[in-house]
Amino acid sequence: MGFLIRSAFWLSLVLLIIPIDAGSGETKVEPVGPIDAFFAARGAIQDVAGLCERQPQVCETGRAALSTIGARAREGVRMAYDAFDGPEAGTAAPVTAEATGPAGAGDDAALTTGSVPAAD
Repeated sequence: MGFLIRSAFWLSLVLLIIPIDAGSGETKVEPVGPIDAFFAARGAIQDVAGLCERQPQVCETGRAALSTIGARAREGVRMAYDAFDGPEAGTAAPVTAEATGPAGAGDDAALTTGSVPAAD
């Protein structure tokens, strides 16, 4: 999430620096330069940093939400790992060069990869 926010911030600064004619638009808003945008972003970051002092309940709820998201992400990764490894995880012997022989030797032994059978 932080990566997305930083990316959006830097992308917006790049768009402010590039000289593009925005057209004759009907709005009478002055264009914002990159320096002004930087100071505005800095002020916004300082304001967000002081949010926990002004409203501690918001920060507690945010911490709880991040904790819940982290736990769900760990559980999702564990489930995906179990799904890819399958129920036989750890029961199949690892395939080594000695077990399979040199490449192209015409070995008729079945190659096992744990949960996915090898295609002939």
